Amino acid sequence: MRILGIETSCDDTSVAIYDAELGLIFHSTLNQNHVHSKFNGIVPELAARSHLEQLIYLIKKVCIKYLFSDKNSIRKNTCNAIAYTTGPGLAGSLLVGATIACSLSLSLNIPCILVNHLEGHLLSAMLNNKENLFPFLALLVSGANTQLINAHCFTKYTILGKTIDDSVGNVFDYIAKLLGLGYPGGEKLSNLAKRGQSGKYFFPRPMTNTSNLNFSFSGLKTHVKNVILQCPDLRNERCNIANSFEEAIVDTLLIKCKLAIQKNKLKNFLVCGGFSANKLLRKKLKNLFRDNQIKYFFSKQVFCTDNAAMIAYVGLLKYNVGLYSKNQSITVYPNLSIGENMS
Repeated sequence: MRILGIETSCDDTSVAIYDAELGLIFHSTLNQNHVHSKFNGIVPELAARSHLEQLIYLIKKVCIKYLFSDKNSIRKNTCNAIAYTTGPGLAGSLLVGATIACSLSLSLNIPCILVNHLEGHLLSAMLNNKENLFPFLALLVSGANTQLINAHCFTKYTILGKTIDDSVGNVFDYIAKLLGLGYPGGEKLSNLAKRGQSGKYFFPRPMTNTSNLNFSFSGLKTHVKNVILQCPDLRNERCNIANSFEEAIVDTLLIKCKLAIQKNKLKNFLVCGGFSANKLLRKKLKNLFRDNQIKYFFSKQVFCTDNAAMIAYVGLLKYNVGLYSKNQSITVYPNLSIGENMS
């Protein structure tokens, strides 16, 4: 049983093959940083065009190695279904992946499986962990999403809290640009923060005095922005500002995770999404989980960012329970939420 996964939700083009017995046997991801860095942000039209070029290249690599026995004939039973990201994401980017996935599905006469990008992130920690982790709590910090989730069982999820304005990723990129680090700037900001003096500045930990699990980062963003714009010696203070900003973000996430643990009494906790690769966040969360006797799981670094391995894996899970269709209609949901039904 093999599933071909395709991921094109934003600006990472990725293809993978997941085998039910062997696990992940092919995985390749190409980013578009060279395309968008000059614009200090993602340009949706350019992202879609780049996906088209990069996805065709990656599909050819897969076909030569796994689908074709020679230049003209397709091997039989080498791929049982094709899973693709149907949302959420940029509409143009999603359409590129959906179109190619449905075309392959039609030509190979195999089912298409629609996969929620957020569910892919949520279960990415299971790529390297065979045990059943349900039910569990999860912190999902990916792109425009910052959420605390109760995962009851496969396909059944409840959002316990989410950002009411900016996400962690968006704020990190925004502050990185103000500090002159360019785009994408998340990793650069974290590296800069390591050279800073802890506690030189104090930035707010927003909404941490409330009993709900929602997040808000717009006020923190404005506060840090004003400090940067009013700093008389920004060149020498960048490291200190970055250090205090990162601590404020991580502390806010930490406080909300602790509250979620207290409210829900679950003993498994997963952390996933691009920002989950942040070393300070991992260090502090591990201490929190140990203190509360929580069994914790992080996605591998390579699977924190957008990737097709998680899409293929969720595709396999859905295939096993019959959640697929042989109708190859091109379908995308740019505003899809976690746990939302897809027709």
